Amino acid sequence: MRVFVTGASGWIGSAVVDELLAAGHGVVGLARSESSAHSLEAKGASVQRGDLDSLRAGAASADAVVHLANKHDFANPAASNLAERNAVQTLGDALVGSDRPFLVAAGVAGLVMGRVSTENDVNPSHGLDSPRGGSENLALAFADHGVRSVSVRFAPTVHGQGDHGFVSVLVDIARTTGVSGYVGDGANRWPAVHRSDAARLVRLALESAAPGSVLHAVGEEGVPTRTIAEAIGRGLDLPVVSIPADEAATHFGWIGGFFGMDLPSSSALTQQRTGWTPTGPSLADDLASGAYFA
Repeated sequence: MRVFVTGASGWIGSAVVDELLAAGHGVVGLARSESSAHSLEAKGASVQRGDLDSLRAGAASADAVVHLANKHDFANPAASNLAERNAVQTLGDALVGSDRPFLVAAGVAGLVMGRVSTENDVNPSHGLDSPRGGSENLALAFADHGVRSVSVRFAPTVHGQGDHGFVSVLVDIARTTGVSGYVGDGANRWPAVHRSDAARLVRLALESAAPGSVLHAVGEEGVPTRTIAEAIGRGLDLPVVSIPADEAATHFGWIGGFFGMDLPSSSALTQQRTGWTPTGPSLADDLASGAYFA
């Protein structure tokens, strides 16, 4: 297939491009900078320059679309939500009636409270004012309009060598504060998945998932945040301390509330439906290897 990929030079997207190329697919990556364009071309992918018109053109000329780009503007979430919703609407409109795959990235965070989330849990986010602008439900609705839309919900921690995501932020906070902290008793859990496993699931979903499918890119159902903090403490040779919940925002900044959430999530149905089995290193393996402390 000729696959149009947004976010193709990002942390997950670059691994997805490698996975798709290795499987024999052609890739057209959306690029917003010269460095991103050169990186994609060096891999053997084609490049599409980025704006809304480019999204429409890229989707219209492709056999499949993988939408992984997201602004993640925590300082201006309204603008981020609007951009995401507009992107999904534009891509979906270009695919109506084509029966072509349309894979959209979402997350497992915030699906349910007090239990392990599953693929059968409906995302509560609807409309522009909700997280990601309600883009997951918007994308899945295109399944009723001749689009093979699929949602892949990623664990909050997609880890590996070179990760600059949430775990890297926690490492930087520990360096700055001189302690590796966790919120409360640290029993709350964060799901995790290795970057290579996440990329492989995207390919499998693109090749075989049914219209309207929801899949979970989760390799570990839930790693206790105290365990994460202890591994960071060992890696940096820093004391590990509990941060009271009412002080989490002060200590951790914007990530404080998120790090205090209990977010366990299962991928059992995903593995059953797609044949996907996570085989990459665990989060503990990556932290123990020094991947986050160079």
